Amino acid sequence: MRRLLFVKTSSLGDVVHNCPAVSDAARAWPEGAIDWVVEEAFADVAAMHARVRRVIPVAVRRWRGALWSARTWQEIGAFRRALRGERYDRVIDTQGLLKSALLARAARGERHGMDAASAREPLAARFYDVRHPVTKGQHAVERNRQLVAAALGVPPVAACDYGLRAEGAQPLEMPAPYAVLLTMTSRADKLWPEEKWVELGRRLATDGVRVVLPWGSDEEKARAERIASGVRDAVVPRRMRVAELARLLRAAKGVAGVDTGLTHLAAALGVPAVGIYTSTQARLTGLHAGARVRNLEGADAAAVHAGLADATAERAPLAGLA
Repeated sequence: MRRLLFVKTSSLGDVVHNCPAVSDAARAWPEGAIDWVVEEAFADVAAMHARVRRVIPVAVRRWRGALWSARTWQEIGAFRRALRGERYDRVIDTQGLLKSALLARAARGERHGMDAASAREPLAARFYDVRHPVTKGQHAVERNRQLVAAALGVPPVAACDYGLRAEGAQPLEMPAPYAVLLTMTSRADKLWPEEKWVELGRRLATDGVRVVLPWGSDEEKARAERIASGVRDAVVPRRMRVAELARLLRAAKGVAGVDTGLTHLAAALGVPAVGIYTSTQARLTGLHAGARVRNLEGADAAAVHAGLADATAERAPLAGLA
């Protein structure tokens, strides 16, 4: 059996963007075994891919803050044993960072990555056995796929398949059709004004669609509650894990969100979605999932509402948005 290891550790959006490359690898090696090194916070996404055999969580972010802890070094030792317990035919680092290159270097197998002119951090290329040029200026999904095609020596395929499953019970019972509004992001410059979220929520409520506003921190919860206070019957749920949020998103009639990993996850799950871009370029990191998604830059609430109506027309239309 051929064995392949992916190294793509973070962030959530980057992990989602790696999934089509995993699907491509599964097509190229249909009888192969695919493992994935990923940050522990995003392990749920890797585990949702239908062809990933084993997820190997890493905790670089947490370990950095506790390097003098005996427990940290025990965890690092356990990670190294898990990583080196297998010999791989290919180890592919699609992250292109020094930290990911070092993780790839710790694995056993022929290590592949982007060359110095292509990688996000050129120094990372020194740690690969085989380096590949990858065209800049294209979407992150396609950069990952181009690297994998080169590493496996196969021609690129046209179809983009995320391969994700969001199985299990819904974490939130909703008596009416609902849309998820993803108002949170790690960067302040990516936020969309709260008054615009309120206007969008009111338009959806008029359509008979309830609004759900997830959150991941106290600050994000406070923002969600302020928005919900201005929208009839809006719901601010309990805090959820990524796997639970995936099931919440999968059952939604539509999703609108800023440039954040959960918006990309919704698109990857085939949910009609609108990405709102206030400071980043949709051309490079926008929603990348065909006709069911729309990317809008500098949009107002009316444009996002219209974008949701357009996107949902590719599936069962959102009530009142056809």
